[in-house]
Amino acid sequence: MRILFKTNYKQDLNLAKHGGHRFWYGLLILVLFAAPLILGGYYIGEATRILIYAMAGLGLMVLTGFTGQVSLGHAAFLAIGAYTNAWFLAQGFSSFVALPMAALLSMIGGLLVAIPAARMSGIYLAIATLAFAIIVEDFAGHLNSITGGNRGMMVDVPTLFGYQIWESWELYLFVLSILVVATLAVLNILRSPLGRAMIAVRDSEVSSQALGVNPMKIKVFAFTVSAAITGLAGAFLAHYMSFLTPQIFGILLSIQLLLMIVLGGLGTVHGVFFGAVLIGVLETGISIAKDTLPSSIGGLPGIEPFVFGVILISVIVFEPTGIYGRWIKIRSYMEFFPIYRRKSFKRQRTYLKTERLR
Repeated sequence: MRILFKTNYKQDLNLAKHGGHRFWYGLLILVLFAAPLILGGYYIGEATRILIYAMAGLGLMVLTGFTGQVSLGHAAFLAIGAYTNAWFLAQGFSSFVALPMAALLSMIGGLLVAIPAARMSGIYLAIATLAFAIIVEDFAGHLNSITGGNRGMMVDVPTLFGYQIWESWELYLFVLSILVVATLAVLNILRSPLGRAMIAVRDSEVSSQALGVNPMKIKVFAFTVSAAITGLAGAFLAHYMSFLTPQIFGILLSIQLLLMIVLGGLGTVHGVFFGAVLIGVLETGISIAKDTLPSSIGGLPGIEPFVFGVILISVIVFEPTGIYGRWIKIRSYMEFFPIYRRKSFKRQRTYLKTERLR
């Protein structure tokens, strides 16, 4: 068990709490960047998809996990980012222009949603974001001059300094680099006064107002940051898919993103990556299982949503803190072994917001 002795207040703001964090996370990043030297093209493509999911989940986690605003329409920001990136590339611009514009227009879309939605919460906010996603999907199907409508739209390869990224490992490294930057940006936001205000709004709006926090402004800020990161993920998703249709950005994709952060561990950055890996592996496993199962079973529609639904219900019932929460319990058990108590890891009772005011 590691015991940390803090000698100044700035140590609480360090991203790496001790040398072990710096070593293991540094080693992990090196392994990820060296993965193309070991893995084949198929596995690099799957890893790229997981990284894109992680980036989209990171955007949703800022809004739902850290600010407490449930969204069922984040596929809309993926669509805005994907189509914006594809359109600017088609006009001859490089990725240095297309990617920032994808994030900017997604941020503007998040701002337009946030201003009226900041007054909502719970199921009403979820319905509002779902309606926004349906509107964006419908618009994408009718704007033939920009999105190609239901016929679809080809996506050009990303271009950096005149160099076109054709290989799968090149796209993987590009996505990984942007994901590392986005993750560091979110971690820095969380340790700033704005990040602490977001968490305060998530835990109790009444208490945060009593401390001088403006929940409306914090929600709008969270929406815009979340939309920008998700728009970047949408831009890379366009490159991964190579061909865009409005049906890609349906309600199922939004549910998958929400499922991902819940399964991984709501309210943690680690949970984003755990959830992305799980969803990525599940999708591949279900596709393989469909080919091996009898046609009467494998050909049934809706197998994937059914499996995701069963897993989500199981996690909510048996492990609400997700995969990362389970890992924290296992790590704590190993740290305190053999000195532990039987009820050390017993689940504590949670309270509703209405019960906190009694």
